[in-house]
Order: sequence, then C-alpha cells, then structure tokens
Amino acid sequence: MDLTLIVVLVIALALFFDFTNGFHDTANAMATPIATGAMKPKVAVGLAAILNLVGAFLSTAVALTISGGIIKEGSGGVLITPELIFAGLIGAIVWNMATWLFGLPSSSSHALFGGLIGAAVVGAWSLDPVDWIVLLDKVIIPALLAPVIAGFIAYTATKLAYAITRRYDSRPDGRDGFRYGQIFSSSLVALAHGTNDAQKTMGIITLTLISAGIQTDASVVQPWVIISCGLAIALGTYMGGWRIIKTLGTGLTDVKPAQGFAAETSTAATILASSHLGFALSTTQVASGSVIGSGLGRRGSTVRWATAGRIGVGWVLTLPSAAIVGGIAAALTKLGTIGIIIDAAAGVVVIVGIFWQSRRSGEVTASNVTSEVAASGEAVKIKRNPKPKKKVSL
Repeated sequence: MDLTLIVVLVIALALFFDFTNGFHDTANAMATPIATGAMKPKVAVGLAAILNLVGAFLSTAVALTISGGIIKEGSGGVLITPELIFAGLIGAIVWNMATWLFGLPSSSSHALFGGLIGAAVVGAWSLDPVDWIVLLDKVIIPALLAPVIAGFIAYTATKLAYAITRRYDSRPDGRDGFRYGQIFSSSLVALAHGTNDAQKTMGIITLTLISAGIQTDASVVQPWVIISCGLAIALGTYMGGWRIIKTLGTGLTDVKPAQGFAAETSTAATILASSHLGFALSTTQVASGSVIGSGLGRRGSTVRWATAGRIGVGWVLTLPSAAIVGGIAAALTKLGTIGIIIDAAAGVVVIVGIFWQSRRSGEVTASNVTSEVAASGEAVKIKRNPKPKKKVSL
C-alpha cells in the first residue's frame, strides 16, 4: 500500500480513537455532577468538551512518553511502521467500543498501550521491542499508585468537608453549597482529562510521522497534531458517552455533593500532577479511586468491595485483551495490502455491529441517563442519615 495512503489512514484511525476516548471517559468528570443535579446533562458534557479542548494545549509531556518511550526501535527492538500502529489502534478501538456497549468504565489509555504492545510484539515475533522499564515506570506503577493516592486525598478532603460543615440542631449545615462547588471541581477534571488523554493520540500520530520519515524529531509535537487531537476528543466528549455516565453516575445518586466535590478535586489534582511528570494515567482508575475514597470518608457509607473488585478485574483485562486484538491485526498486516483491507473491513463490521447492538439493547441518551441504577456504579453505597431533631424548649 502507498505510504502516504497508509499514513493518512492511520491518522484518521487515531483521531477516531481519540473520539471514542472522549465519549468513553466523559463520565470521569461529569457523572457525579449530573447525578447530584449540579448541572444538566447536556450542559455538563458541553462544558467538558470545551475544557477537554483547552486542556489539549496545556502540555505535551505524555505525548512524548508515548512517541519516544514504550516501544523500542532499531537494534534490539522493532521497525515501527504505520501498519503496526494501525494494528495497535484497531486493538484499542475494538476494546473501547466493546466496553462502551456494556457501560464498563475501563481505561482507554491501557487499551491503547495494549494494542500497541501486541502489534509490536507480533511485528517482531519477540518481546524485545517493548521497553518494559518505561512501561513499568510510566504506566504500570502510576496505575497502581494513582488510584490509591487519589482515594486518600478524597478521603481526607471528605472528612474535612464534613467537619467544616458539621450539622447542628436547628441550623442548616450549608452542604448544598458543595453542589455549586462541583461545577468548578468537575470542570477541573475535564480540563485535566484533556491535558492527559488527548496527548496519547498526539503521541501516536507523532510516532506515525516519525516511522514514515515525515518527521525526525521525537521531542516535538506539531501544532496541527495538537489542534486535531483536541478537536477530536472534544467532539467525542460532547457526544456524551451516556452509557458509561449511566453506569458511574446513576449508581452514585446517593453520593452527596460534598463527596462529589472532594472526589472530583482529588481526581483533577492527581491527573494534572501526572501530566506534568509525563505519567500516562487512566482517568477512569483515578476517578474510581477518588469515589471510593470519598465513600470511606463519609460516616454511614460502606464500600462494596466485591463490586469494586469486579471493576478492578476489568482494568486488569484491558491491556492484555487489547494486546491480543492488536497482535491479530498486526499478523494480518504481514499479508500486505490485502491484510490491511481485511483489518479495516473487520474493524468497520465490529464498530457497526456494536452500534447496532446498542440500539437493540436500549438507547441511552441525556433524557434517560439517570433513570436507573447500574450495578457497577454501586461501588459506594450510602446509608441515609436521620434528619436532625430540633431541640424542644421547656
């Protein structure tokens, strides 16, 4: 296949992945404020889309980690070609679409890494192309630590919020004010999401340009790449990803505004710090850790560890599952043009099939996103406290 044509195809596929990333991960920022009534659904995703776009321009550290870090080239590595990147993107998109269908809050980031790793390993028929030290240092360890750190911050912030607004008889506690604070905190999460997640696609496109000989400097992300990736993730965010918002948001309707504010603030702080350091975190995992931490921080709440464990299993399966699909797609690219055509056709069939199945299983929109409680959103269950009793004067 003509080099220019495959490069264009890979860039288009990368932007489509960026689009799926947007609607897949919108819930991380906006599920809780939608559930608490802080913002209306369409207003929330519209604001998130704008802030995702702005966030894409704030940093390129994560993009450079992807474009020049995880996959080794040359001696002891693999010759990265646009075909292999194409195969890796197929693996990431298929997993993103499958988890979207089931409303599963999985990691788009790990799906991307898994797809690329699977394609690189099959491309070289060896494990050598993967820089396991970079993967461990920049992806695996942050993935393990970030949810715990975010959860601890959310736990502490929730305790502090409830201590400051301690309820007394005959006096309002003022906690409804946190609902307005959620507008700010959820906006900060959306900004952080754009800062971290849009860069991953920037890194993929930059890697494609380098592998095709169009760009030589791996330390530079071209302006048109930043703009196009920012627009793609913003458009995906505006589409809403209502299925995953329903999973996370409607299962958290009993989470109080103070908890939502604490969880969102800790999520944003963790992601922005990681973006500055070049860590490619999963916003889904960080947000989930924050929600659990805020649940532990509120008296009367209990964490359903069995449900949290099932969500954790989904996270563990993401990278290897995407790697398997990416590896199969990479094996087909070895057939040449016909293999790429088969990959593209199979990808289109899977995507169309998933959309068709989503219509059959019931469409989720802004109008019904909060109508039911999804099982995987019940990681935190809140017991209602009795209303305070008024003192009786004698």
